[in-house]
Amino acid sequence: MAAPHDLAMPPGADPAALSQYLNRAHDTFVTTGSADPALRRLVRESWRRSVAGGLDPEGALASIRLDEEALGAIRDAHPLAVGMPVIRRLLVDSAADAGLLVAVSDAAGQLLWVEGDGALRALAEGMHFVPGADWSESSAGTNAPGTALALDRPVQIFGPEHLARQVTPWSCSAAPIHDPDTGAVLGVLDLTGGDEVVTPQSLTLVRATVAAVEAELRIARLSPPAHDVLAPVAWTLPGLDVLGGHGATLRHGATTTRLSLRHSEILLLLTESADGLTTSELGVALSDDDQAQVTVRAELSRLRSVLGPIELASRPYRLATSVQTDVASVRRDLADGRLRRAVARYRGPVLPTSVAPAVERLRDELHMHVRSSLLVSDDADALLSFADTTHGRDDFEVWERALSILPATSPRYAQVLAHVERLDDELG
Repeated sequence: MAAPHDLAMPPGADPAALSQYLNRAHDTFVTTGSADPALRRLVRESWRRSVAGGLDPEGALASIRLDEEALGAIRDAHPLAVGMPVIRRLLVDSAADAGLLVAVSDAAGQLLWVEGDGALRALAEGMHFVPGADWSESSAGTNAPGTALALDRPVQIFGPEHLARQVTPWSCSAAPIHDPDTGAVLGVLDLTGGDEVVTPQSLTLVRATVAAVEAELRIARLSPPAHDVLAPVAWTLPGLDVLGGHGATLRHGATTTRLSLRHSEILLLLTESADGLTTSELGVALSDDDQAQVTVRAELSRLRSVLGPIELASRPYRLATSVQTDVASVRRDLADGRLRRAVARYRGPVLPTSVAPAVERLRDELHMHVRSSLLVSDDADALLSFADTTHGRDDFEVWERALSILPATSPRYAQVLAHVERLDDELG
């Protein structure tokens, strides 16, 4: 059963009245940057994340990143290709009859399949809701597939809860699809259309289809086909993104996966260690309690199954393949004086839900590095870009620094002053 905060339209709600309220709240946010506290928290936070990443709510269109050749190669290699017959049987056929669309993305938010009603597909092309388009929050703003990826949980977005203006006539329900063995996020299943797709029943149907797909993946691995559909078809320098997400996103070749929290922690710590880590060192880094070495080894064994061509060497454990991380990119931008770029990359703290001691230290070090660079800066735009995020919203010193360098004629001066005064009152 869906939790109340997962539902965009609670039972008994009037869609017309809700749409009118949301349109007013959307206009206010776009004009002033102020989000109505009555909005669902996931919507408020998603709007702020999107704007902090530089998205223009009035003009944004999802980027189309994959041409036909690249799209075909990724589809052929993607683990979710195994689940498409199940999705078509359980969801696409009925969605087409009902005048709806079904989309499947990879773990980076790139749409791999968009199927369903032909007339609606043609209409959706106008907002770039097409295979090959990037519907992550950073590209398309608040939307069910992108926000489901950002939160790693089922999400419904109703009409004007979308941030990009061109998407506000649409509604959608989406849920992440996980690897049944590792827990890594493989992609998202989305149902898109009108008001009817944000009912509790629609979200239940999407989640049930996701469960069937995950079961199909498990069955397929018990009797693998002669050809390996999981093999990547291209090689590019691997990347690991750990900022602001519940789990890391790993990219290698044509494959993008969202790792479980434990695997995210292990892989991040290995990228940070030039000399590698022993089993006992990893145990200490991951927990204040003594981790049984056999437990750590088991996690490392499972991690290997999602690393693809990335080589994990042992004795000590280390990455024999170079992996670029967003943590290193932020550090590099700060060292080179590219403060605005560093703030844009810094989507949030390192694996914010992790309680691994070594990750907590890394999280604190990077956050203080970004923050201290801002506090000695005269770049008001960089300061406000950080201040407007969920991780900067209550940072009194950052807001106070922004106020001290903003000219009184700035259109944001009054809003920043009011926010500083509010924080000052709250902090006593």
